[in-house]
This record gives sequence, structure tokens and C-alpha cells, in this order.
Amino acid sequence: MAQSDKLERLMNLTAALLDAERPLTADEIAERVTGYAEGREAFRRTFERDKDELRQLGVPIESAVIAGSYPEVHGYRIDRSDYELPDPGLAPDELAALRLALQAVRVGEQSGDGSEALWKLGGAVATDADLGGGPVGAGAVASLPPDPSLVPLFSAVLDRRVARFDYASSGGDAERVVEPWRLDYRRGRWYLTAHDLDRGEERNFRLDRIRGDVTLEEPGTFTGPAPSTPEEPDQPWLYGDGEAVTAVLRVDAGQAHWALDQLGADSVMETDPDGTTTFAVPVTSWPAFRSFVFSFLDHAEVLEPADLRADVVAWLSGLAGEGR
Repeated sequence: MAQSDKLERLMNLTAALLDAERPLTADEIAERVTGYAEGREAFRRTFERDKDELRQLGVPIESAVIAGSYPEVHGYRIDRSDYELPDPGLAPDELAALRLALQAVRVGEQSGDGSEALWKLGGAVATDADLGGGPVGAGAVASLPPDPSLVPLFSAVLDRRVARFDYASSGGDAERVVEPWRLDYRRGRWYLTAHDLDRGEERNFRLDRIRGDVTLEEPGTFTGPAPSTPEEPDQPWLYGDGEAVTAVLRVDAGQAHWALDQLGADSVMETDPDGTTTFAVPVTSWPAFRSFVFSFLDHAEVLEPADLRADVVAWLSGLAGEGR
């Protein structure tokens, strides 16, 4: 079966369990959800795998007795309060920044643009059809490669769940049991920073070396020490080829402190009385630095060199043209 067929079936199953007014029996699921093979045994095997996989992804599928059934009949449901995102209370400008991030970066080649998550946060006030443009992701600045371990490990980091997986190294494949701390995308690869319980120390793991499925323990299974912070920020715009070009970046006072954390004190050229700060940043990967600049929305401006400034103007003009 194609991977896309399986994904569609999992999405249909999730939607059915979310929309049901009461727990659904296995027979009702077989009738309502497309994509399952005919035959009770074939359905049962596939349905059990689907339940396990969705739970591994953090989808809270529950088994419950259907009210009023006698003898008792069990069904399945997803409680929306456990599944949906809580409102983090983002301000309008924060929601705008989130929307720009969803437009600028894709993970893999999925058609989803992140708008469903944005709707849950109150940030999608108009659809792209309303704006007269194409798909949100059409003007993406960057596309990050997907990895099958990303989703369960994101869940592990957020919910503080101990993770187990087989990992390939120079000494051969071996099971690792870790407390996941952080996921990063650096130099073209995904990395997990975690506390290795067997080795008793912090380790970095490349996700493309994880073999098979990642299994997770219950949420809150570790508290662990806070992950160590690198002495210098990881700057992806330094991982390009060729000689570095110094970009002069001016950042408004309200965003200057965050920019200082990312760029370092040595990059500061000038700080105005109101806090607006001008930085000199060595750049070898212009697309990576351009993405960093766009994260400030209209609170940052590339001043020099002229060709990099012109590139920013061209990108923004192109995005504005698509939205007409």
C-alpha cells in the first residue's frame, strides 16, 4: 500500500473519532472510515496497527464503554480537549509572525500549510483564496527534509517522555534509551540532543541513523536537568560555501535583544538611544540568513551590501505580487 494511502486512512480515522458524538465500535469504524481492507480479521490487524501508530504520534485515542449498552460494548473516541492545542494567548503581531513562519518554511513536500494549527490559535483571519493568491506554501523560502522519527520525538520533547530507539553507529546498531531535550536542523540534517540514560551523559543523535520505530513512555516520565546552552548560538548562515560577505542588519529596539542573543555581542556595530541596533553579520549562506531576517517581519532591514538588500526587496515584491 502506498504511504499516501496509509496517511489518508490515518487522517480519516482521526477525523471520525473526533467528530463522533459517542465512542465508535470497531464495526462502525470499518463502515465509516475508508481505506481498510474487507474482512474482519484484515480490518482488525490494520486497525490495531493504526491505533498504536496514532498513539505513538501523540493522538489520545481512548477506549470507553458506550453508555446504555447491555451487555457492555466498548468503543473508541478522541477527546477534543486532550487533542486540540490550548490557546497560548498570542498577540496579533505574534500570530502574524507565526503565519509568516508557516509560509516561509515547509517540512518535506506535504501539501498542508499549517493553517489548521493557525486557526486553532486564532491567527487565520482570511484564507489565501480570499487574498486572491495561491497556496500558502507556494512562496516558501526553505524546505526542510522530513524524517519518520520527527513527530514522535517532537512529542517526546514537548511532553517529557522517555524515548527508545535503535541507533546505528560505528560500533553497530544498539538500543538507546534517552530523555529527549531538543531537536535541531543543522547543516542539512536533523539532530536530537538528549540525556542518554545508559551512558549517563548528554549525547547528540542524527535522526537519519535511527532504525525502525521510536517508542515513547508516558508523558512526564522525566524531569531531567535543563539542556546545556551552547556558548555561541548556532548560526546556519555560516554553513554555506565560499567566502563570507558581511551583511549590515538594522533591528528595531523591540526585537534587538533577541537578535543580540542570536548574533552575539561581537556583531554589534551601533546601538541608538532608543535601543535600535545595527549588526555586522558574516554570511556564507544567504538563503539561511534571509530566512532569519524575515523572522523579524517589518522590524529589521538589510542595509548593506547592495546586492543582498536588492535580493530582499525582490523576494518581498514577489510575495506581495502572489497575494494580489
